[in-house]
Amino acid sequence: MRTAGSRHIAADLALSRAAGAPLIDGNAVRVLRDGAENYPAWLDAIAGAEHYIHFDSYIVHDDRTGRLFADALAARARAGVSVRVLYDWVGAVRATSRAFWHRLREAGVEVRAFNRPVAWRPLAWLSRDHRKMLAVDGRVAYVSGLCVGDDWVGTAETPPWRDTGVEILGPAVADIHAAFAEIWDTTGDPLPAAEQPARQSMPRRGDVALRVIGSTPATAAMLRLDVLVAGLARERLWITDAYFVGVPGYVQALTAAAADGVDVRLLVPGASDLPIVRSFTRAGYRGLLEGGVRVFEWNGSMVHAKSAVADGLWARVGSTNLNLQSWMGNWELDVAIEDAGLAADLERMFERDLEQCTEVVLDEHHRRIQPVPPRSPQGAAGAEAPGPGTPGWPHWRRRRGRRGSSGKAAAGALRLGNTVGAALTAQRSLGAAEAPTLVTGGVVLLGIAGLAAWWPAVLAYPAAALALWLGLSLLAGAWRARAGRS
Repeated sequence: MRTAGSRHIAADLALSRAAGAPLIDGNAVRVLRDGAENYPAWLDAIAGAEHYIHFDSYIVHDDRTGRLFADALAARARAGVSVRVLYDWVGAVRATSRAFWHRLREAGVEVRAFNRPVAWRPLAWLSRDHRKMLAVDGRVAYVSGLCVGDDWVGTAETPPWRDTGVEILGPAVADIHAAFAEIWDTTGDPLPAAEQPARQSMPRRGDVALRVIGSTPATAAMLRLDVLVAGLARERLWITDAYFVGVPGYVQALTAAAADGVDVRLLVPGASDLPIVRSFTRAGYRGLLEGGVRVFEWNGSMVHAKSAVADGLWARVGSTNLNLQSWMGNWELDVAIEDAGLAADLERMFERDLEQCTEVVLDEHHRRIQPVPPRSPQGAAGAEAPGPGTPGWPHWRRRRGRRGSSGKAAAGALRLGNTVGAALTAQRSLGAAEAPTLVTGGVVLLGIAGLAAWWPAVLAYPAAALALWLGLSLLAGAWRARAGRS
């Protein structure tokens, strides 16, 4: 018969294998809410840098906030600190001017763009650097969902975007530097060894255990972990996501947990910076609601956080959205924390967020999805979260003491495909919320049929050009492979 200890070991092994990341003990972690808490902490860390700064952000806007960070980074570079900045080429296309990056380079900052488009790799642009991190001197690191821009600060007319990050001190900082080194090396000369601290050389700063999960394309590390956590949850699983387009396997994991009595809640934007993605998110509500998952829409300007907390013992914060592009296509960075105190902080934050949400429910008389005023977040979560050594979730190791992604279009396409496929194959019943998606699919297909019937050249010539481009790209790739070039 298996003992409780063997279950703990098995859970630790399963989590490590799913995430592809070990559990690192001895850290101090602080949860940071919104730009109001994240940005000042980042700027303080930059100002205190003595040796090197590693900064990776999907988007750095050329606005007041972006220029504030540019000035801070440039000042440290002029003072002799090695400052390396990585941004995503697609993320910067409309957000950042060339002059912005030129000013940084003139100050001595080494700036690189991730994955510029090249002719011989026509589809490579689909893989993006969606990470958001800052690490300084092997001393402190930040992992979050925040890019850099005025959206996260707000104005007198517009509230700031809602987002979450964490500050980390301790051995795990070395793994965050290593994650930066891995993606930095894909863009040019590798990071110097002097800027890659060893985890074993770093002192303990606290009692928090966590995993640093640097996802890369086609690995699905976070998808495996998210599904596993849904399967391990016993009491509650609360999720916040900016661009939710759940794949069937993950949706099934959530509904299976809800059917087993787990309090599963999903908080998503009520208004999004990309309305089409909001439509695709809403198209998936019916399956979640009928499966017992509670869905809440944020009433503020935009909720951009990507976080989850389970049973008051496990939490994750980072850049990964719950959609196929983030799970399979992007470079992402998250931390999965196993600590009752930090999980309790995130649960309180989630309950606070629910006060600004509207819950979405099914109208049982007409089978329609409709919003209702938010219910009390108490109940299964009303009691104090179980602490170390208490009943609740023996799977987890208990601790001492205490602008959007380029993948939004891909995520939307996945939702469109799922809904249209269900309509054509009668695999499941469809709800009213999915009608707009079917209208979109129908109009698109009718438009293609009309073009093919009356102006076949309009489709034939682009198809021929695309086939020519892809064929030449494959031949170029073969030549580069034989020549030993990547």
